[in-house]
Amino acid sequence: MDTTVHKHTNALIDETSPYLLQHAHNPVNWVPWSDEAFERAKAENKLVIISIGYSSCHWCHVMERESFEQEDVAALMNEHFINIKVDREERPDVDQVYMDAVQLMTNGRGGWPLNCITLPDGQPVYGGTYFEKKQWLQILTDLQFNYEKSPQKLEEYAAKVTAGVQQSELITLSTTGTKFNRDEINEMVKNWEKTLDYAEGGSQQTQKFPLPNSYDFLMQYAFQTGDEKIMQQVDLTLEKMALGGIYDQIGGGFSRYSTDENWKVPHFEKMLYDNAQLVSLYAKAYQRTQSATYKKVVYQTIEWLKREMMTKEGSFYSALDADSEGEEGKFYIWTKDELSTILGEDYSFVEKYYNVNKKGLWEGNYILLRQVTNDKFAADSDLSIEALTKKVDKINKLLLTERNKRIKPGLDDKSLTSWNALMTIGLLDAYAAFNDEKFLQMAIKNGKWIIEKQMKKDGHLFHTYKEGKSTIPGFLEDYAFTIAAFTKLYENTFDESYLEKADQLTAFAKLHFFDDQSGMFYFTSDEGSLIARKMEIYDNVIPSSNSVMANEMYKLGIILDRKEYKEVAKQMLANVIQEFPKYGSSVSNWGILALNLTGIYYEVAITGDRSNTLTKSLQKHYIPNKIVLGATDKSDLALLEGKFLGEPMIFVCIEGACKLPSNSLKGALKQLKN
Repeated sequence: MDTTVHKHTNALIDETSPYLLQHAHNPVNWVPWSDEAFERAKAENKLVIISIGYSSCHWCHVMERESFEQEDVAALMNEHFINIKVDREERPDVDQVYMDAVQLMTNGRGGWPLNCITLPDGQPVYGGTYFEKKQWLQILTDLQFNYEKSPQKLEEYAAKVTAGVQQSELITLSTTGTKFNRDEINEMVKNWEKTLDYAEGGSQQTQKFPLPNSYDFLMQYAFQTGDEKIMQQVDLTLEKMALGGIYDQIGGGFSRYSTDENWKVPHFEKMLYDNAQLVSLYAKAYQRTQSATYKKVVYQTIEWLKREMMTKEGSFYSALDADSEGEEGKFYIWTKDELSTILGEDYSFVEKYYNVNKKGLWEGNYILLRQVTNDKFAADSDLSIEALTKKVDKINKLLLTERNKRIKPGLDDKSLTSWNALMTIGLLDAYAAFNDEKFLQMAIKNGKWIIEKQMKKDGHLFHTYKEGKSTIPGFLEDYAFTIAAFTKLYENTFDESYLEKADQLTAFAKLHFFDDQSGMFYFTSDEGSLIARKMEIYDNVIPSSNSVMANEMYKLGIILDRKEYKEVAKQMLANVIQEFPKYGSSVSNWGILALNLTGIYYEVAITGDRSNTLTKSLQKHYIPNKIVLGATDKSDLALLEGKFLGEPMIFVCIEGACKLPSNSLKGALKQLKN
């Protein structure tokens, strides 16, 4: 229990979000997002400050220290403004609207903290990201003066910005038909190739983000087309990330992004959504390559997630902060003296293995990173791979024990439905690649948490959960990723109750989120009250909720024999396919759907008494363009009708037409490869 006596306490003290609670003792009279806050603003005729961030945001902490903890800043904000604090992870709908507004007002610049000043009705009049104290005070003073003297000018400007927000990213219904070919995909990749870094991996940028979905698409494209150049770039990127400072070499897990082009210096926060997707990506890459480096990443990252991010209920927390003791990265970096004292005679080995030299030097300390894979290091050091692995594991365990004695970064201990669904998918991809039962059990437990804590009987989902309390109605991302997770749970267990829930959620989303005029889904349900109802179209660090819905509706349409689902998915793709040549990374998940619609998409039915054994064996192989069905004689799925023969059989089908069944994995793989 916190027994600290605080000088100030505001309305955020009753919230569960760690980010909001961080600001509960600011002298600023913060209130959480609510209709009541805007009603008060109208009654008192005050401008509204909407300040958006998240618990592991470094610059959010800086602005809090410099401005929001200062009495003179708070006095100005409290007298003339209604001050709303928003956790962007709890309210991505609010973040979407005001991020769009700020980007419209600043020629595309955005980030966090996001600070938007609005009229009492929520229409934006000014915005930006981080402001220094002096600048912030001047902005607020000028806005208040202008609102008192010339409110009409601000109202006219706010109306224009609001109209821009309402129109941005809205998609119109395409009438060009739903027949696709590979031309748009090939053009997209051709243009995308020009932006890739063929020396260090990733894209040609001074800061590098992992972007798992982009590399998932590129890997699938290269596999299906035989494009060796693209596949080499995928493996280069995965290897560079795994060896770099962006990856926690001794504890597992990836940081948010690299601040340089060499994956060396991370922005040290660790997010669940990044790591969930990267577990998936490296597991799939292992299926294709059998790389020991990829396997290590998957196992070590899941160990970290289980150790530091998993709740007793089987859900996962959201993030670890970049800062500890007020310094970014302090928890993760080392001095030579520390390492020498801890390691003794092993120090010289670690100095070479983890680059405790100029390469690893950062601000007087050292980030542990690697130059080469274990295979190459072992060969260069005249060690067997077994001896090297044993030595590194022993050293990592020792360093991890010592590191855990330090003050740890802050934990964002809320659990989000959408991010947990991504983690379920990651665990299932790891299970498919390695046949490790513990990954399946973790996935099942996580899925059970969603069903029991976050899902109502009518298909309604909650977005966030903490300390036994489910709050905030779900957004499209919650439905899309949970549908994907339940479908994948079915593919790995053949428990058709998961399909029933996926179908139920799809029907709920279609009823409450779908827009008949555009053929797309809104991000918010028909119960929302924001100044704009947005559609999330473009893929980013996380695939867009619309692209996930399209992929999953196409997949469910095949499994459940629902023609209407498949038609919706095709229309959604038709609405965005003209965007393909522009910037591949922003449509990468749409690209996966396009690959499946323009190439062979296998339906693999596994039936019989040993179907589970055959499924495990099949799933170890990298065949991205497939769905897997399996059942006992009690299955109701149309594609499995008449196929349960008692003895184990694998049916390879395309659009419902099946080849002769095979009773061996070898025979089925031959059909799939042909």
